[in-house]
Amino acid sequence: MVIIFFSRMTQDTAGLKLSFEYWLDKAVQWGQTTTLESQQDVCLHLPKLQEFLQQIYESLKHMNSTTAIQRFPLIGQLLGRLCWNPFVVGYDKSQKTLMWCLSCLYSNEPQNPVELKANSWILIVLSLLTELKGNQFNGLNIPGRVSDDYVNAVSLFCVPLITLPDVTPLLEALLTYHGGGSQEVLSSEFLEAVNETFLKKKIALSESAIISLWLRHLPSLEKATLHLFERLISTKTSSLEEVACIVKDSLLPQVSCQPAIFRIVDEIFKNALLETSGTPEVMTMIQVFTQCFVQALQKDNKQHKFPLKAYFPHHHQPLVVALLKHPFDLPAVLWSQHLKYITDMLKAVVEDKSIRSHADLFESWFLLAHFGEWIDIAVEQLLKSEDKSSDAFLWLLAFYYSPHNDKEQRTQTLVEARAVYDRLMMLFSCTTLSITDLQAAANTKTDKRQSCTRHLVRHLLLSFLLFSSGGHKIAQEFISHVILGSNSASEVFGLLTRTAYRFNQLGLKNQRTVKLVNELLQELRFMD
Repeated sequence: MVIIFFSRMTQDTAGLKLSFEYWLDKAVQWGQTTTLESQQDVCLHLPKLQEFLQQIYESLKHMNSTTAIQRFPLIGQLLGRLCWNPFVVGYDKSQKTLMWCLSCLYSNEPQNPVELKANSWILIVLSLLTELKGNQFNGLNIPGRVSDDYVNAVSLFCVPLITLPDVTPLLEALLTYHGGGSQEVLSSEFLEAVNETFLKKKIALSESAIISLWLRHLPSLEKATLHLFERLISTKTSSLEEVACIVKDSLLPQVSCQPAIFRIVDEIFKNALLETSGTPEVMTMIQVFTQCFVQALQKDNKQHKFPLKAYFPHHHQPLVVALLKHPFDLPAVLWSQHLKYITDMLKAVVEDKSIRSHADLFESWFLLAHFGEWIDIAVEQLLKSEDKSSDAFLWLLAFYYSPHNDKEQRTQTLVEARAVYDRLMMLFSCTTLSITDLQAAANTKTDKRQSCTRHLVRHLLLSFLLFSSGGHKIAQEFISHVILGSNSASEVFGLLTRTAYRFNQLGLKNQRTVKLVNELLQELRFMD
């Protein structure tokens, strides 16, 4: 197959060399088409010339500029003469293909006259930059200077040049340009090509240009969000710090400070959560994205403040405000009080008799799911603090792990969770424990436990292992033989990585619990 490919390539090249002579003769004859006869001849030959230029481009795009000049020594003369011909350049198809061919000869460091000339022809595009920017002086659209059709043509013209560094200012000017009408003035081909090139890290664009791209072209925003999912899934990360770096690198949290972008991205996350039945990996992605978004929002709102209702328009606003408050913005002694405040508001919303559909309940749960760090802290507070909030926190966990349960089902979950919790608290002060002791505490009289209850109990057990002195001693053995035996490795790993992330944010390094978390994570990675 390789031999056949190169044989065909050699034949095609030989044919192109013969055509080169023909078309170079034609270009010399045409000159600058000052006579009617030459103008008519150009128009007659334009379709065939377009086919030839397309063939040239198909060959050039597989070569660097040096190889191209060696293979086709006359290419500079031909392309140069065609660029000077107004009838050739005025024909949309040949104009675009000419620029494609010239882009193949572009060089950041030109070494010969042909490369220099190719660069200079490409840079004629930059003269359009001043014209476009002049049309938006001080942010005001001044109609009449540049037509929408012309801007559309320029955007198409730039498609093959997107990766050239000198064209970046023009790309940004186009992306932030808006015509006088309601219709999109930039071609979809251009918008898709810019987005694709940006996602592949082949170009760098300003944040304002990216915001404009994703606001004006929904398919590009959707593709960027899905691209982030793909990166997170395909990249094997060992910590949430790495996940956060990937999320921030996507620019999605930063540009989501624009409410319209945030709501679209959030809707995509919601659909992903539904399609995957709420897998721990997707839950973690949403929670890390939310943390990165809140950080960007706090920074951005110093200059451009949007009301929270613009981001969460259908939710009880005091609840949104309470959830948005990061745990580390409060003294640890106030966490329990703040959690009780969150739980009371959420319970009032969820048990409101006017809420009758699963969709309404899901929306309340999805809001809570964004802020999973409060759930983790609620479990810790259940085991570490001796206050009267255990009923409220168990309700919060029951709702988190079973949002669609009706009141009767949730009551059953609470009964089972309360039984396990009470037995764990009886063991909390024991310095010597066995796996059997902990298994007995976690068991209920029936094996028909709901899956949501199993998740809740697993969360309680893991926190018990981390925060009780007796649990520390049997943590590794218990996780290896009991928890992992129930095919819940990914769930446990997710809970541990979230705990490690929170500890790192708090700056905790030398505590026994921190060391245990890191040891358990290391063991799970090794087992994987």
